[in-house]
Amino acid sequence: MIEGGTRNVLTAALWMTGAIASFSTMAVAGRAVSFQLDTFEIMMYRSIVGLLIVLGVGAAAGTLGQITRRHMGLHLIRNVGHFTGQNLWFFAVTMIPLAQVFALEFTSPLWVLVLSPLVLGERFTQARVIAALLGFVGILIVARPSPESMNIGVMTAALAAIGFAVSIIFTKRLTRTESLTCILFYMTAMQVVMGLVCAGYDGDIALPDASTLPLLVLIGCAGLLAHFCLTTALALAPATVVVPLDFVRLPLIAVVGMAFYGEPLDMFVFLGALFIFGGNYLNIWTETRRRVPSV
Repeated sequence: MIEGGTRNVLTAALWMTGAIASFSTMAVAGRAVSFQLDTFEIMMYRSIVGLLIVLGVGAAAGTLGQITRRHMGLHLIRNVGHFTGQNLWFFAVTMIPLAQVFALEFTSPLWVLVLSPLVLGERFTQARVIAALLGFVGILIVARPSPESMNIGVMTAALAAIGFAVSIIFTKRLTRTESLTCILFYMTAMQVVMGLVCAGYDGDIALPDASTLPLLVLIGCAGLLAHFCLTTALALAPATVVVPLDFVRLPLIAVVGMAFYGEPLDMFVFLGALFIFGGNYLNIWTETRRRVPSV
């Protein structure tokens, strides 16, 4: 008979399979739809789909009453960070190999380490400093900054990770008082407005056609499903178990890039990702040990 802890880990692994598939699907669909829509239009339509899902699920679950107008400033900062990061991410997937985008995206938790003392008042520790340094060594290996290797795609992927880090930090602040329904409602609603303003600044918003509409629905569903699966996995198993599973995304998307787009397997991307993983895992492992009381 499987013990409860083992069963939770296996269940978390299944949820992470859903998260990995959803993130990968969003990248492929985002690249496909980018030939007809710009990133602002993609984000606007993605947010519309997400808002309809949040309202529908919230109504069915009876949680719409949890939407409050407290902390609107925090919601705004959180969603500007996410909107900026997601736009840069969608742009990056059209410019550089998917594996390189994902490797740089994995630096988001390390940027959280750097920014948390400024926003959350958390203390820098020796382990956090070492974790951050490992991560930035990984960034240098993945990006290999030089006139030949540095390009707009690499820079936008790296900046996207910072945008996601801002979103993570302020999400952490909001979860102290706000429900998931409230956070997701303002995430999608605010980003509909941001997308509408940014996509329509030139007076020309492209409408989806029969080929792009299913992809936009897929992007909207995959985005919400990915975060739901990841959150559920973290609720079932420790982050020290979930984070290594999340890094399976990198070799998977590398294979997808090679099979569908002819992207070469770059060993430097995998080597850099190993350093980034090491930094993330060191931080999670030390934080877990620090919070568990000694017997």
